[in-house]
Amino acid sequence: MQAISRRLGHQSLGPAASLSPLKSFYPLSDYHYEADHPRHASSLATKGVGHLVRKGTGGRSSVSGIVATVFGATGFLGRYVVQQLAKMGSQVLVPFRGSEDSHRHLKLMGDLGQIVPMKYNPRDESSIKAVMAKANVVINLIGRDHETRNYSFEELNHGMAKQLAMISKEHGGIMRFIQVSCLGASASSPSRMLRAKAAGEEAVLREMPEATVMKPAVMIGTEDRILNRWAHFAKKYSFLPLIGDGSTKIQPVYVVDVAAAIIAALKDDGSSMGKVYELGGPEIFTVHELADLMHDMIREWPHYVKVPFPIAKAIATPQAFLINKVPFPLPTPNIFNLDEINALTVDSVVSENAFTFNDLGIVPHKLKGYPIEFLISYRKGGPQFGSTISERVSPDSFP
Repeated sequence: MQAISRRLGHQSLGPAASLSPLKSFYPLSDYHYEADHPRHASSLATKGVGHLVRKGTGGRSSVSGIVATVFGATGFLGRYVVQQLAKMGSQVLVPFRGSEDSHRHLKLMGDLGQIVPMKYNPRDESSIKAVMAKANVVINLIGRDHETRNYSFEELNHGMAKQLAMISKEHGGIMRFIQVSCLGASASSPSRMLRAKAAGEEAVLREMPEATVMKPAVMIGTEDRILNRWAHFAKKYSFLPLIGDGSTKIQPVYVVDVAAAIIAALKDDGSSMGKVYELGGPEIFTVHELADLMHDMIREWPHYVKVPFPIAKAIATPQAFLINKVPFPLPTPNIFNLDEINALTVDSVVSENAFTFNDLGIVPHKLKGYPIEFLISYRKGGPQFGSTISERVSPDSFP
């Protein structure tokens, strides 16, 4: 037996020899597995990503053909954009620079392996290229409404946008680039953040003229930084400061509508490329009226303290001046943010001839109702406690 084993060992078959008898019955040509086979070939459109290869019925377990790198995905708007992308079967690359917990809520939004967190350094060009290597879509949501000791308005809103556009241009395979700016961004704005956003828009369009720019107004949603901030302050101190006299006009928009606009631009035939969209809600409010709406939802009687602009700026200036002068981090500005105070000196509404939600086939939600129902968590006696100004309660209704 040992002799037979030794003889068989010397006659071991190689891979080609072992498969040769099967090839006569079942041809195993690699043709059916090559990338250039019609069944597996990419159909990337020359304009937009409206005609990417798709498989499935269009849900989370389908394949949309979009591989999107979403910078700023861990932020407020980011979670809604990732959810919309994952819902249609896209693969989403999530660059993050914080802890491993910063992106874990996003993992549940897509099918297995479709949400891919990738740690990166926004100041390291090679790490940015690494997170964009497999992508065909880049969405830039990076932005902040206050400065920190590490990042200035100019670096965050202008420098990073320019860098991402340059790398996307060098990449060669980025079919769509979407830059998210702010409504009111202008080189002549009194706000440094809005001036930096305007410079970022200009830099992106200079590098990639086919990019799409979205300029949402102040966004409202469960994690927003305006109604939550106001409600928390009003509950804690029983009053709310109104910067100026509260007459500044704003056009707040539901954050889900902004995410839907970004997805609509991605799914079109390229008609949105090279355009700038101003995304405002269907209603224009003064700051005072929006604060009344917030008080109405949390069922608290409004008590306002009107703070003139000069006094508000005097209160906010020390924090803005000392941000880089002291060797320790300062508290994040809450109500009295100098740059926001400067922005409130002018109205922020959609321009008359601008591209809007209508051009993307979207009807934005009105704020009163579902979009601000998250504020019921601030009611002191539970969701059914108290009454609002709009609820007329007759004494005869009590037993």
